[in-house]
Amino acid sequence: MIAVSEKTTEMPGYQLHVIETDKYKTNTIVWRMKAPLDKENITKRALLPHVLQSSSANFPSTAALRSYLDELYGATLYVDLSKKGEYHIISFLIEIANEKFLSDPSPLLKKGFELLAEILTNPHKSGNGFDPETIEKEKRTLKQRIQSVYDDKMRYSNVRLIEEMCKGEPYALQVNGEAEDVDEITPENLFAYYQQAFLENEMDLYVVGDVKEEEVKSFASELLKFENRTPKEAAVPEINRKEKVHEVKEAQDVKQGKLNIGYRTNIKYGDPDYFALQVFNGIFGGFSHSKLFINVREKASLAYYAASRLESHKGLMMVMSGIDNKNYDQAVKIINEQMEAMKKGEFTDEELVQTKAVIRNQILETIDTSRGLLELLYHNVVAHADINLDAWLNEMENATKEEIVGVADKIRLDTIYFLTGMEAGK
Repeated sequence: MIAVSEKTTEMPGYQLHVIETDKYKTNTIVWRMKAPLDKENITKRALLPHVLQSSSANFPSTAALRSYLDELYGATLYVDLSKKGEYHIISFLIEIANEKFLSDPSPLLKKGFELLAEILTNPHKSGNGFDPETIEKEKRTLKQRIQSVYDDKMRYSNVRLIEEMCKGEPYALQVNGEAEDVDEITPENLFAYYQQAFLENEMDLYVVGDVKEEEVKSFASELLKFENRTPKEAAVPEINRKEKVHEVKEAQDVKQGKLNIGYRTNIKYGDPDYFALQVFNGIFGGFSHSKLFINVREKASLAYYAASRLESHKGLMMVMSGIDNKNYDQAVKIINEQMEAMKKGEFTDEELVQTKAVIRNQILETIDTSRGLLELLYHNVVAHADINLDAWLNEMENATKEEIVGVADKIRLDTIYFLTGMEAGK
């Protein structure tokens, strides 16, 4: 049994989730904002949290804000962006010491709430827009973040695979937005979007730590009030299903080829066979004992790395491998053979048992940190599901060989993307 008791309360404009536990030395407060992915707003959304965490009305410079965090016994504040299925998620995270472990009894949790409210609702303004200097600084940094994907060829090839595979679907958009849209953002139009986001997004507040639910509720109701809303839901996209496998080769000045293969699993988080899919992925390519690692990297010595991962809310599985440019055909052939083996049920009971044990350990390791725990719990918000961690582990543990073969039968190869060197590309 994993003792995780999540208590959820409907607050004005958002859901409050309280997880009371003495497992962690710090208390964690996470604010999440979820909206459908769309090209018109994604670059503004990518910029907005960085502008908000950079300064506020009472802390008009990053230095002032960081200095205040130090006063709170080295509390941390950071923001994050992610894509889950057809949604773009903004996260603000504050991690703050539990005053029980300090000689100073000042109410740190309340100060954490006050800081979150300051960041979210009391921005550093100028006229009817954000502070122009902050906007310019954060726009430069956003351009660097977008550029960094192109400089990291492993990330770049994964982004390109998704662009090719999901062309015409919102999921093809990049989490940090588009470089060409950054310059069009002004202090005024970003402020207008900020107001719109706080009226339309689905918002969730998670508090995890050695806290009391009633105390958390009272801080939340006092400091964080928003208008009730019916959050915008993503439209179900028209899936870009291919008649035949879409193959793309792109030549750049790279020493090592990057072979990325995309499959449609046709299974999402919350579906009955999602847990069998997790076990499938573990046997196929998720771990160092998996078929891809053993057969593509170890036995055939074709790849520097070879692994697969799931996008649970979009129904995708991606295989990533680094190979010599000349080994493309052979690597694709062996990866296809591993998929065929899975479809035929050619895996042993030992592989099944080992994979389940590794997944179990991975989940237990994830919840060793409050951030990891919140990441797992948030899947339910995205998918409108209600799966607790014990059910997750039990369903995965009970997945049979037949169910895993059934999952394999649903998986369809969609797109092969290969980033190759200039010589091979000629």
